[in-house]
Amino acid sequence: MSEVEQVLRSWDGPAGHSVLQVPVPELEGFVRARTAHYDAGFVCDDPGYVHAHVTALGPFVPEPTEEDLAVVARIAADTLSFEAVLGEVAAFPDGIIHLLPAPDTGFRLLTQRLGAAFPDHPPYGGRYGPPSAVLPHLTLDLASADVDVASTRRLLGDAIPVVTRAQRLDLVWYESGRCRLMRSWTLGGRATQ
Repeated sequence: MSEVEQVLRSWDGPAGHSVLQVPVPELEGFVRARTAHYDAGFVCDDPGYVHAHVTALGPFVPEPTEEDLAVVARIAADTLSFEAVLGEVAAFPDGIIHLLPAPDTGFRLLTQRLGAAFPDHPPYGGRYGPPSAVLPHLTLDLASADVDVASTRRLLGDAIPVVTRAQRLDLVWYESGRCRLMRSWTLGGRATQ
């Protein structure tokens, strides 16, 4: 079960929702396999959809208007591409096993800018505080009797550390059986779809 799915189970919003996320294609195989392990309904066949990502803002506007999309496009255009290393495996108290980017400054600034532009849609529904308090991360797995930080690190093997370059911001729809890429913007550029 994904982190956002867990958050949605604890709030009264709709089952499906949009998310603004930065894809990390270097870890797509691992995250896609773990997603399929928990719920194949959240595996998307759209080749543009990247399961491995760092959430920038989600849940986002349920039905973004052209004005909403223009605001996102401006923020993406004003955000330069940046590099981060994902290598530290950690877990949140709720059991979400994740990778921490270093440095995380680019992800933090992007979330803060999006959060300021869309104050009615705080990251994770406001569950973890304001945008400045959100810890950027890439969700890998969920702790259980058989899964923990050590087992996840072993399963990743030499796939980490990975150097990634944040190059685009994707707007995706996240719902079992209906996941899809809705729009994509190049960081420092313009819409690609």
